[in-house]
Amino acid sequence: MIGNHGAKRIPLRFDRVFHWARTHKTIVASIVYALITVISLTAAYWTWADFALAVLPFRDLVLASLALLAIRLTVNTWLRIPVGRWRFVGSRDFLRLGAAQTAGSLIFFGVTRFPLFPFQVPRSIIAIEWALSGYFTMLAWVAYRISVEYFQMRQGPQARDVLVIGAGAAGEALISQMLRSPWGYRPVALLDDDPLKRGTSIHGIEVRGDTKLVNSVIAEIAVDEIVLSIPSAPASDIRRIVQECESTNRPIKILPGIGQVLDGSVTPGQLREVRIEDLLGRDPVVIPLPELVEALADDTVLVTGAAGSIGSELVRQIALNSPGRLVIFDQAETPLYYVDLELKSRFPELDLTTVVGSVTNAETLNMVMEKYRPQWVFHAAAYKHVPLMEENPSEAVRTNVLGTYLVARTAARNGCEAFVLVSTDKAVNPANIMGASKAVAEKVVLQMQELFPKCRFGAVRFGNVLGSNGSVVPLFTQQLERGDPLTVTHEDVTRYFMTIPEAVQLILQSSMLPDLRGAVAMLDMGQPVRILDLAKDMLRLSGLPYRLGENVVITGLRPGEKLHEELSGGRERSLPTKVDRVAILRPVEEDSGFPSDLETALDQGDLEQVRRFVTQALKS
Repeated sequence: MIGNHGAKRIPLRFDRVFHWARTHKTIVASIVYALITVISLTAAYWTWADFALAVLPFRDLVLASLALLAIRLTVNTWLRIPVGRWRFVGSRDFLRLGAAQTAGSLIFFGVTRFPLFPFQVPRSIIAIEWALSGYFTMLAWVAYRISVEYFQMRQGPQARDVLVIGAGAAGEALISQMLRSPWGYRPVALLDDDPLKRGTSIHGIEVRGDTKLVNSVIAEIAVDEIVLSIPSAPASDIRRIVQECESTNRPIKILPGIGQVLDGSVTPGQLREVRIEDLLGRDPVVIPLPELVEALADDTVLVTGAAGSIGSELVRQIALNSPGRLVIFDQAETPLYYVDLELKSRFPELDLTTVVGSVTNAETLNMVMEKYRPQWVFHAAAYKHVPLMEENPSEAVRTNVLGTYLVARTAARNGCEAFVLVSTDKAVNPANIMGASKAVAEKVVLQMQELFPKCRFGAVRFGNVLGSNGSVVPLFTQQLERGDPLTVTHEDVTRYFMTIPEAVQLILQSSMLPDLRGAVAMLDMGQPVRILDLAKDMLRLSGLPYRLGENVVITGLRPGEKLHEELSGGRERSLPTKVDRVAILRPVEEDSGFPSDLETALDQGDLEQVRRFVTQALKS
């Protein structure tokens, strides 16, 4: 890359001429094509007259030039000969030029043989003009490209030629910004799977076809990078397109999100590498929900586990919806401190209270609930790592069951109007202590609906979230950075995945459903993903081949780990709601109810008795 330092400035008059020519490409190109036609025809007549100016038929030359000019410009337009993108011409454009030259000359020959035309133009003149105008047009294209590259070399860093995939609103915004700051990225072609867009142009950049043509386009024109500008596309489409592009050996970058680009907050320089999250799910454009803004306007919202992956995103999105007051609660002091700093920076008008405390400390909970009396409580605090909880079952029971009971009971006693438990798919037919503890926690929350009918209690159940602390994607990333093989527990193990922002947005939407009263909401997680395929994708994105036994190692299922997770049990039926991708689960048959012994044990804080119920849930 050549920097600006020491670069020789081009005289100002050339700067102005060059800038005017670049901003009036269609006018300049039309004038050049017209001049080429007139000059070529004149040269052809001159050659035919044995280079004798005195015998040139000027009247015939003028009439013939006007006729040929009209024909050439019409045929060029019809065959889409490049007008405003001479920098990006390729082999296809040269073939089009040959077709346009031939068609134009044949039409001109026919017109001059028409009885109403005042004279006939000799065939030798038409043939010479055909060759000269084609040659001069190609020469103009090449000269323009060389001059542009020369000026860019003199004025700034060499731009990278990019193939943009996606000719929608995001692609238009991206190309517009690239052209306004051309020294970093230079769009040379577009691809889009919409057949109606083929052959159209955006800011002079032609849509050459669908994404299956990526290799043929790169074979025709010079491309340094590929940019995906399709932020609204599903993950399956992103995955397919990335696989199409990998064989080109070009770097692939992706646009972060359409909302960020269209409001001008993202520049081409902020394009990022494709990440595994892009192949599994896309973050939604997180915007305030009008009904939630209205509901939270004067209310206090408390979030437990506010320093965790889900909890921290919950408080961000709740802050975006302008609550009356936000109380963030967690026992992890350092990460909670950073969440506090972020919220104060992003939302300076937010009435924010930060509390360090444990959900198993009844005294702390009583103090917080009595002081702030939250109308909304989102309970995200939990232990979630299956192998660790197998080794520490008492802590899983203490936090996930007893902690849930204490938070729910204390909140309801202090006027809480809506309580939402963040649950997990591991609570369905649990095969481990963590899953069983969350299954019992769900029962605790649903029982609270009977004990405190004025408060709306519910749980929201979903699978894995991409990028959460300790999950498989960060683990694979760390292993790749260290050069270690990726560890997969079983060749066929699958998991459901969803991005954290999307999961949290659906949690917030679920919290306002009247149907959530005394029920469990289930998020639509899409199709489960095979972890081995996930490992292959991460290797591919890192430019590494997949070799089982070398850079991918099968380690065997861990204690308590299931081969496949479920989102609902056999004794639950799914009912649709007004929120897309959210269903309410109801028992198929009458539930046996909440054991009175468990309620007593929770009320007395009898951890051993509670653990016995969790173990029973695991066995059942």
